[in-house]
Amino acid sequence: MPTDLQALRDLEHVGLAAPTADEAFDRFARLVRRHLRVPAAVVYFVVREGQVLAGASGVPEPMQSNRLLQHPGTLTNVITARGEPVVTVDARADPLLCDNYLVREMGLVALAGYPVFDLRGRAVGALCAVDDQPREWSQDDLDSLADLAAACTAELRLRAERERARRIQETAVRANRRSRFLLSLSEAFANANTMDQVEEVIVEVGTAGIGARYCAFALADADGRGITYRSLVHAEPQFPQRLRQTKLDEQRPLAEAARTARPLFFRSADEMFTAFPGSEELCDPEVGARAYLPVVTAGAVVAVIMLAWERDRGPDQDSYALQTGLAHYTGHALERARLLEERRESAKTLQRAMLSRLPEVPHLDMAATYSPATRSDQIGGDWYDAVAVDDDATMFMIGDVTGHDMRAAAKMGQLRSLLRAFAWSHDESPSALLSLLDKANSGLGLLASGTAVVARLERVAGAYQLTWSTAGHPPPLVLREDGTVERLSVLPDMMLGVRPTSKRTDHVTTLRPGDTLLLYTDGLAEQRGTTPDQWLNRLQKTLGALGDTATAALPVTLVRRLASDDQRDDVAVLAVRVRAAAPSGPPSPGRPATAERKLAPSLLDVGPARIWVDDVLESCGVPMPLRRTVMLLTSEILTNAVDHGQAPFTATVEVDLDRLRVGVRDSSTVQPELRDPAVTEFGGRGVQFLERLASRWGVDRHGGAPRPSHRHGPPREGRRTGKTVWFELDLG
Repeated sequence: MPTDLQALRDLEHVGLAAPTADEAFDRFARLVRRHLRVPAAVVYFVVREGQVLAGASGVPEPMQSNRLLQHPGTLTNVITARGEPVVTVDARADPLLCDNYLVREMGLVALAGYPVFDLRGRAVGALCAVDDQPREWSQDDLDSLADLAAACTAELRLRAERERARRIQETAVRANRRSRFLLSLSEAFANANTMDQVEEVIVEVGTAGIGARYCAFALADADGRGITYRSLVHAEPQFPQRLRQTKLDEQRPLAEAARTARPLFFRSADEMFTAFPGSEELCDPEVGARAYLPVVTAGAVVAVIMLAWERDRGPDQDSYALQTGLAHYTGHALERARLLEERRESAKTLQRAMLSRLPEVPHLDMAATYSPATRSDQIGGDWYDAVAVDDDATMFMIGDVTGHDMRAAAKMGQLRSLLRAFAWSHDESPSALLSLLDKANSGLGLLASGTAVVARLERVAGAYQLTWSTAGHPPPLVLREDGTVERLSVLPDMMLGVRPTSKRTDHVTTLRPGDTLLLYTDGLAEQRGTTPDQWLNRLQKTLGALGDTATAALPVTLVRRLASDDQRDDVAVLAVRVRAAAPSGPPSPGRPATAERKLAPSLLDVGPARIWVDDVLESCGVPMPLRRTVMLLTSEILTNAVDHGQAPFTATVEVDLDRLRVGVRDSSTVQPELRDPAVTEFGGRGVQFLERLASRWGVDRHGGAPRPSHRHGPPREGRRTGKTVWFELDLG
């Protein structure tokens, strides 16, 4: 047996260290047997356990099948030891060979063997022809055997070269993959400026890049005593929500990694359970390997990344490098995200402090939002405002001061305050207010430039008259009750800060119940490379698709849909909707307020119908906390009617001084059932809401003999075949 361990490893790499037959070397053994006309021939290689017969022909069993010779003795070892051929006519007569196992036990008599060399010229095996009778080997026999042994050497070296090339290529691929992975990490984290974006990158890299099945991200608590998972959406299944937060002194892998700042790797669930006996109840035993990677910045652990695989696996060198690279880049990204988040929050706080709270005006539903640019930690010049002049008139304003710095924000604050004071103290038209503002801007030395829209909404018989004037600002939009969007396009007047004496013009239109006025700044939809008409068309289309969205959610929803993640400009949005009042007027003693609305047989009409119910209740003086409960129950009975009932559908609202009632009629006689759905079921909870939240609820049958359908209320007769599902809430 050779002492060179490298030779043994090389044989292992080319697959010749295991006792199995090799097709190529079996062919060489057959050639020897055929050409030399011997009973048996072998090609063997020396390994730790003995000699592996990679090629064998005519060898007795069980050696022919087992392919391992564990008692080689000196007869065959001498070939590889000397690196020279061994030829014997009769081994029994040779004092050096006669006591060999092959001679004594296997009946070997004559042998001719030539060594087989590897790439480094080491004799690692031999090609042998054997006979069970004394034999004089001819020169032709020995020449043929030498040629075939050289062919065996060539085959072995070819395999070694292939394996060497494969390993070089594999190493290059791994190095390239590692380099590309680190480059992709750098690129991915370069655009991650918020904690949410950092977490998204971590999950994507951990699953798609590293190959983990589950990934979770935990941040160290501010007090330094614990660590908390930001989200369990991508964590391993069955992880309990109650354990989302961990104290650092607990015996859990997450706490251990955060406490010691050392990564933890577990090849299997059993290995982790052995290291942390208390974790059996916390983790899914079906999940395999896990890794906990601490993220260290400024010498302190600020986060831990948890990766889990479905199967058992060991942390090889490549995966370890990739995982530690992920933790390293995460640390830099977290530092940057924390800094930007703090600056953005400071900017938002200061900006919102300069924006006044919207007033509460009867029969008007108002909402606004301000969103700063994501690429800047400074305050912008976008603003909005609303002033209730009297019971019938309200002023709405929005503007954009040129610039994106503290100076622009300061000028914005002064302009907004001036305009707000003018709107309150001067009973003037929007154009007159803009003229006063522009003159004050020049006369007081503010010298600010920018755009603005001032609109006056005044109640008239059954509707509102909208009067507006624009100073170079994008045109207002009106979302009509029928879902169409009207662009109030007029020739804009001169922007503020250019020529204070320029003439300004008023424009008039009408808003009816259900119509929504939208004022906005250009950052909402303006895009590089597009014309104003193109991005205004995009804004109109998006607004039209949000016809069933509650006014309170409309500004934020528009910003999310239209302003990109890489928001380059500040955005201000103000939405004002004219509520639909009860046709009968508010309730009075002895006379309830009533309203009725037809529903289209489509779930798309559920949202508008829900908003209509809220409008009617608001016009009847129902307080907001109670209306929230009504909206939940109304959504359930409207959806159930459209989903399971038959057209036509009608929603009714009735409000008196003591209680309110909402009902939905349809033509089906199938009644809702009170049941207890399984956790995995998506539906079946609507009736439970009615049972628990309503003061009373029930089902009235129409067109047949009345019968009570629920213990909470008396049946009522109707004029149409079908049923009415209703609920009541006490106003007291």
